[in-house]
Amino acid sequence: MRNGLTQRQETFCLKYFETGNAGEAALVAGYSPKTAPVIASQNLTKLKIINRLDELRKKMEVASVANKLEREQILTEIARGRIGTLLDENHRIKEDVPLDDASIQEINTFEVTIGKGENAKLAEVTKIKLHNPIQAIDLLNKMDKIYSDQPQVTIDNRQINFIIRSQDEANEVKDLLAGISERLDGH
Repeated sequence: MRNGLTQRQETFCLKYFETGNAGEAALVAGYSPKTAPVIASQNLTKLKIINRLDELRKKMEVASVANKLEREQILTEIARGRIGTLLDENHRIKEDVPLDDASIQEINTFEVTIGKGENAKLAEVTKIKLHNPIQAIDLLNKMDKIYSDQPQVTIDNRQINFIIRSQDEANEVKDLLAGISERLDGH
């Protein structure tokens, strides 16, 4: 094997990682019921096995966290979500609507009584709530740094424009201009 483990050791690692039970992992790896508990304990002290288990943990951690592209795709799906795309011409939910659509925040189905007495009928009502597309667009813009909370400076050959959002930023700009002025006066 590429990581220096035997096939039995690799099987042991995979099963142990899956179940957390070293004895069971040793049995599945092919060790005898008589020696499995001892070998399981020994295996958990072997450097190659410890390293392989760490490698499996790291792969699991990476796989469990959405990367930038996945986050952008989910936010884009939310931003593009429209109630009209989920309904048919009779204003009923389309049968092929995937319930894991990222734009859907909540779906509730309940029954209401229409009419009174003998004429009363039960009607099924489904309420769909979508995520806020403006928030999704805002988050996408922040991810792409289209705007930021940092002071912005625009420079051209004729002027410098500062966009100041707080007193602290105003003080920083004042200090910056004072420093520039001192340098100009000194030369």
